[in-house]
Amino acid sequence: MLRPVRALFALLAVLVPLLGSAAPTVVTIPRAESERDARSQFPFFLLEQVLQRSGRHYLLQKSDVRMQQGRALLQLQKGEGIDVVCYMTSAERESLLLPIRIPVDKGLIGWRLLMIKKSQAARWKQIAASGELRDLTAGQGSDWPDFAILRANGFKVYGTTNYDSLFSMLESERIDYFPRSVNEVWLEADAHQDQLMVEPTLAFRYAAASYYFVRKGNEQLAADITIGMEKMIADGSYEKLFQEYYGEVIRRSGLKDRRIIELNNPLLPNGLPVERRNLQFRE
Repeated sequence: MLRPVRALFALLAVLVPLLGSAAPTVVTIPRAESERDARSQFPFFLLEQVLQRSGRHYLLQKSDVRMQQGRALLQLQKGEGIDVVCYMTSAERESLLLPIRIPVDKGLIGWRLLMIKKSQAARWKQIAASGELRDLTAGQGSDWPDFAILRANGFKVYGTTNYDSLFSMLESERIDYFPRSVNEVWLEADAHQDQLMVEPTLAFRYAAASYYFVRKGNEQLAADITIGMEKMIADGSYEKLFQEYYGEVIRRSGLKDRRIIELNNPLLPNGLPVERRNLQFRE
């Protein structure tokens, strides 16, 4: 009678470790559209930690190919190789996808500094003093919400689907300035420091938030991201990571010493969680 029992224990000794090491669920996030594009670094590392706290076994990876926003959003919507994106929210995006309404970047995406050409710095002193920017042409990604936001506020905007070309257009003076968020602009300016710089006195501001989005119907992943985010907010690890990535660039931006130009965001969805003040950056 002991042999079958021993055989059962032997079988369990083999099966239990195998069951405990079940293959993780792979989650794919789009790879940045350019080698110089560092915008996705914080959302990726944050999502790694979020998924680790979700209570499920996930493996986060980047897509094999680089993707522009429009393509990444479409592939996510269709369920074609992309499981999560992190972009600025809009009413349209929330109608097509399932948002996790916790701001990933505390709304820094809506604080915009102006990248300009260094050789135009003297001209920009006069422009900044007068505040007359509407006769100038800004550059933006044509599939970014910022493109529509700037146009809705009366600014001239040139749009392109190529991220890298915006810097070359600014260098060749085909556009006059390139508004970039506080959490983007300094890495980009440093990468193009031979010809470009951050205008030192102005800033745009509009209400905005970057969210993680998943495909509609993927409620489990949305719930797990929410669980992980809330745990990180509660234990302080989200704030710690946020400061590690953005604390210095916020200080470097000197927002209190800039003239803030307030803009309206007509794309803003009704559900933006402005009531959670700890998740909204204040200068």
